[in-house]
Amino acid sequence: MSMLTSFFTNIRWQDILDILVVSYFLFRFYVLFRGTNVFRVIVGIGFLWIFQRIAGYMGLIVTSWAMQGIIAFAAIIIIIVFRNEIRNVLQTKNIGAILWGFSHKAAKTPVQIITSVVYELAQRRIGALLVIPGKDDLEELIQSGVPWGGVLTKEMILSIFWPDNPVHDGAAILQGDRVTEVGAILPLSRRSDLPSAYGTRHRAALGLAEKSDALIILVSEETGHVVGVKGEHIEQIDSNLALEKMLRTDSGMSSDYTGLREKEKLSLALAALAIFLFVAGTWFSFSRGQETLTTMEVPIEYMNRDPNMELIGSSLNSINLDLSGAGTLIKSIRPEQVKVRIDLSKAVVGLNEYTLTSENISLPPGIVLRSVDPSVVDVTLDVPIVKELPLQVDWTGKLPPGLILADVDLNPERIKVMGGRKILEQLSTIYTEKVALDTLKSSGSITVKIALTPASLRFAEDSKDRLTINYTIRNKLPLQ
Repeated sequence: MSMLTSFFTNIRWQDILDILVVSYFLFRFYVLFRGTNVFRVIVGIGFLWIFQRIAGYMGLIVTSWAMQGIIAFAAIIIIIVFRNEIRNVLQTKNIGAILWGFSHKAAKTPVQIITSVVYELAQRRIGALLVIPGKDDLEELIQSGVPWGGVLTKEMILSIFWPDNPVHDGAAILQGDRVTEVGAILPLSRRSDLPSAYGTRHRAALGLAEKSDALIILVSEETGHVVGVKGEHIEQIDSNLALEKMLRTDSGMSSDYTGLREKEKLSLALAALAIFLFVAGTWFSFSRGQETLTTMEVPIEYMNRDPNMELIGSSLNSINLDLSGAGTLIKSIRPEQVKVRIDLSKAVVGLNEYTLTSENISLPPGIVLRSVDPSVVDVTLDVPIVKELPLQVDWTGKLPPGLILADVDLNPERIKVMGGRKILEQLSTIYTEKVALDTLKSSGSITVKIALTPASLRFAEDSKDRLTINYTIRNKLPLQ
C-alpha cells in the first residue's frame, strides 16, 4: 500500500505523458498489425521480455542474459523475415491512417459470407457441402474429418471446395465464424423414396439431417442448384434472401453486423486498457528497479522574517539531503530544483530551534527524501539598533629596533554600527584589521579596513568601512 501511495505521490506529469505516448503507439501497432504473423511473433517476443524481467528480478543472471540475446536476435529476424508484410501494411495506408485512423470496412457476418459464397459456388458449378451444427454432438456421426480451425471467409470456402483440393469431396463443418473441419464423411441416407437425380452429396446431407439437428447446405455441381436440408425436410433454395432466411431461422445465426461492430469496439477498448496497464507496469518496474541514491548539500533559505528583526546567527548554513529515485531523474536534478526553507514568521527575539522535516524541503516530482543531516537548526534573531563606537587599531608585532611609535591619529575616530541589540550592548570598541608594526620604518599614513565582529554587524548608511591612520615614528632616545 505504501508503494502504491508513493507511486501516485511522486509521479510527474512527464511520467504520465510518457506512459500515454508509448501506450498510444503500441495501440496503433495493434490496430495496424492485428491478425498478421508479425503481430503474433511480436506478442511472443513480449512474453519472452516479461520472462526475462522476472528472471532478472529473481537473480537468474544467465537466464536473463540468454533471454536478452534471444529478444535482440528475434527483433532482427522480424525485420528480415516479415519485411514484405510490414511494407504491405504501411504502404496501403496514408500517414493519417497510420497515426490515428481506423478501418471503416463493414464486417461481414457468417450468414452474409455463407450466402455470398454458396451462390458463387453454384454459378461456377462447384459442388459443396456445408454443415452448420445445432445442439447435437456430431462427433460420432462424422468420419475422417481434417481439423481446420480457419476463419470463415469467402476465399476460404472457395479454396476448400475447389476441384483440385484433396478435401473438396467431403463436407466442411462451420461453427460460428470458424471452419472447424474439412473433408468430413457424412452418413448416407437409406431412404428409398428419393429422386433418382439425387447423388451422393444429397444422400450424405439427408443422412446427417436424419440423425441430428444440423442444418446442411448443399450445392450441386451437375445442376448448380442450392439445397437446404434440416431433419427430414429438404428444400431447394432459389435466392440469396431465401438462403439467408433459412440460415437465420434454422441455424440461429444473425445477419445483423451491429453486434459485430460493438464486439469490435469492445475488443479495441480492452486492447487499449491492456496496453496501458502493461506500459504503466513496465514504467513502474523500470523506475523502481533502477532506483538510485544520492546525497546533496543544499543551502538553507529563511522566509517570512519579521522586518523589525534581524537574523543574527544560525548553527547551519546548509544541510545534507539523502535522496532516492530513478537513475535518470537523479542525474537530471538541477540545484535550483531542491530547496530547504525555514519559516521565521513565528520566530521570537533570541534563540529559535527548528526541526527539519519533509515540509521544509521542496523536491522535484519522482524524487524521494530519505533522511536529513543534521535535522535541527538553531536560529538567533534580534531587534536591530544603531550604536556609535570608538575605533581602535589592532597592532601586531614590534617596530624595528631603535624606533618608537610616538603618535597616532585616526580618521574617523568613531563609527556607527548597526546590528542586534544584545550584541551591540556588549560591544565597547570596534577594531581595525591587523596592522603589522614591523613593516613601519618612518612616519606616514595608511588606510585599513574596519573589522566587524560578529559577521551579523554592518555599517550604518553614513559610515565608511575604512579609516586612515596617521602615525609618527621617532628614534628611541639613548639611555642616559
